[in-house]
Amino acid sequence: MSQEAKPDSTAMICAFEGWNDAGQAATNVIHHLVSRYEGREVRHIRCDGYYDYQTVRPMSCSVTGRRKILWPQTTFYDIGITPQTHVFAQIAPEPNYRWIDYCRQSLHIAEEFDVDHIVTMGSMFADCPHTRPLPLDESDRHCRCDMDREYNGPVGIPTILDSMACEDGWDATTLWASVPQYLGGDECAQATLQLLERLSNILEVELDYGDLPDKARQWKAQASVLTRCNDDLAEYVHNLERDYDLAKTAREVADLGKPQAEQLVRETEEYLSHMGK
Repeated sequence: MSQEAKPDSTAMICAFEGWNDAGQAATNVIHHLVSRYEGREVRHIRCDGYYDYQTVRPMSCSVTGRRKILWPQTTFYDIGITPQTHVFAQIAPEPNYRWIDYCRQSLHIAEEFDVDHIVTMGSMFADCPHTRPLPLDESDRHCRCDMDREYNGPVGIPTILDSMACEDGWDATTLWASVPQYLGGDECAQATLQLLERLSNILEVELDYGDLPDKARQWKAQASVLTRCNDDLAEYVHNLERDYDLAKTAREVADLGKPQAEQLVRETEEYLSHMGK
């Protein structure tokens, strides 16, 4: 990729269905952008050689009265946010094979469209309460190619694409939203909304949230009904809330001087004691 400075930054947002997409939170960001703005398909990556069709099956559908087979594929969109701002978006099922070749092809397409900032998104199930803002992790390496030390374990295609983008000299940002695992695999509008809000900050443009805030409130209300109907689940969520609040307090204390920190600790202890009653 060329290292010459460009007057305007063009981002490509990438999300993949499957293991990296708990609650469909990441891919729904792209679906939302495509539905709210003028967008057009500009490129595809052929599915041959990248997918196990017993895992990601082709779909049969009827188009104008004729049966058609839809194969898994990667689609790239050009989305106009404002007359002056547009982004590219990549969405696909996570490939089963040849990840390095796939990522190289993706970055080649990004370079073709003069993209200089790769933003990968994902979501994962985690032990977090639906009654608090969902944890959202952001890593903006600015092409410092050391892998995150907070996590050791299996990774998905967003991590590989992000790492290869860094190695090739791109600006790269990765966003991961956490989704409460006790709510199962239903769509999580709250996580999609928080990813979209963070994306708005990264792009430095006000994005149209549409009906996502209403969907997020509905998601939270349905989750609350579920917990009220199950005493064991309610206790589990209560413990998650306690852990969340303790961790939040610890972060705030670390940023304060000693007198303010001691006062905050006392207030938190009092608050948590009331929660336990």
